[in-house]
Amino acid sequence: MNIFNLNIFKPIYIRTSKKQIPNHCFALCTSAAANSNQHSFITNTRPCSQIVIRRSGNYKPPGERYATRSSELKMQVKMMLDKTVEPLDQLELIDNLQRLGISYHFENEIKQILSVFNKKYSKNDQQSKIKDLYATALEFRLLRQHGFKVSEEIFDRFKNEKGEFKSRLWDDTEGLLQLYETSFLSMESESTLEMAIEFSMKHLNDQTSIDQCHSRLAHHGLELPLHWTILRAEARWFINIYKDRPDMNQILLELAKLDFNIVQAKYQWWKGTCLAEKLSFARDRLVECFFWTTGVIFEPQYEFCRKILTKVNALVTTIDDIYDVYGTLEELEVFTRIIERWDVCSVHQLPDYMQICYLALNNFVNEMAYDILKEKGFIIIPYLRKAWTDICKAYLQEARWYFNGYKPTMEEYMNTAWISISTHVILSHAFFAVTSPIEKEAVQYLLDYPNLIRWSATILRLSDDLATSMVRI
Repeated sequence: MNIFNLNIFKPIYIRTSKKQIPNHCFALCTSAAANSNQHSFITNTRPCSQIVIRRSGNYKPPGERYATRSSELKMQVKMMLDKTVEPLDQLELIDNLQRLGISYHFENEIKQILSVFNKKYSKNDQQSKIKDLYATALEFRLLRQHGFKVSEEIFDRFKNEKGEFKSRLWDDTEGLLQLYETSFLSMESESTLEMAIEFSMKHLNDQTSIDQCHSRLAHHGLELPLHWTILRAEARWFINIYKDRPDMNQILLELAKLDFNIVQAKYQWWKGTCLAEKLSFARDRLVECFFWTTGVIFEPQYEFCRKILTKVNALVTTIDDIYDVYGTLEELEVFTRIIERWDVCSVHQLPDYMQICYLALNNFVNEMAYDILKEKGFIIIPYLRKAWTDICKAYLQEARWYFNGYKPTMEEYMNTAWISISTHVILSHAFFAVTSPIEKEAVQYLLDYPNLIRWSATILRLSDDLATSMVRI
């Protein structure tokens, strides 16, 4: 059917008397509509006198069209991955997929290709290894990113007899860029990669006669290396760079743009709390909380987890401000006791602003627990409550120190601060949001706060404190 044939949209008018329209007339109209090829809509435009049956072109929702096109493009990229056989072409294709933010669609294919490269390392097949710095560094970086064990010794062939990188590499802009990005994946005691970062940074900054594309990549990378970026923000930036490259692949570009918009649409959700309006003293950081969450878990299939973690971070920020900024010690003592008991009946003991905060937290915990029970058949309320109770008790300890003018020792502070940084709250909610099935043994392990959580929390705490410290090293 020609979609520009506007005659299909002309309404059909059925005139009736001014009496009430009998049921059989409505049934007749409905039956007639059902026998047509288009969906029909019956409206009573003039009471008791006229019914309008409006036909539709039966078009699919726009989202279906985009999803269909996305599926077509993904199939073409899978064929591309299958047909690309030159080692360097394979590596560059994988790198482009990652930087465009669409590699998560092709994890199996990418893993299979990189496994072949990894076997070459395992067999010490010197003839199969790529020789120039650019390709070597790119191969090394991709393998490390995907969890393969590769040795920094592969870069020894680019050193001179003094153990320094050869001077002929100074003008190799592509090679220096890849070496620079690779150096951020170094592990402890890897002296070659430690030397690589200084070498590559120095000579990238000295570059003068390079094309615009490489200049933009170098400037962007020196400002923020790939290993430190938020993937979704990096993809948005790289799409603009990629479209102007001479080697741009139209299929990849179209899929990247389409996928970015599809994923972004999934990120849009309604803010269901009025805490920022009611508690004007607290930081309103919903956008920042969401941006942080997308940096942690951007893939569209984790929509539920993103919503949960955004709300967790927003609630943590608000409750932190209650303890650090607004609440009196007496109020905080009562608030913490009610949190420990999760006693809704005692909420009247709290001031208005704490009542709103407590009920928002209580409702959030119950709503998430309901969703998890419905989808995964596991009751998580006790575990979520423990996480929130522990952080509030830590906040209260810090408040007591402040109000009493007590300066804790480093050991005293860290025993509380690794909890008050909220890592355990975030990880426990994320665990329940993404894990299926949920096993009780794993839950118990998580709630005993193993070193995996404690050391992660310690790193975050120290980083957070250093960021706001008046002391500079």
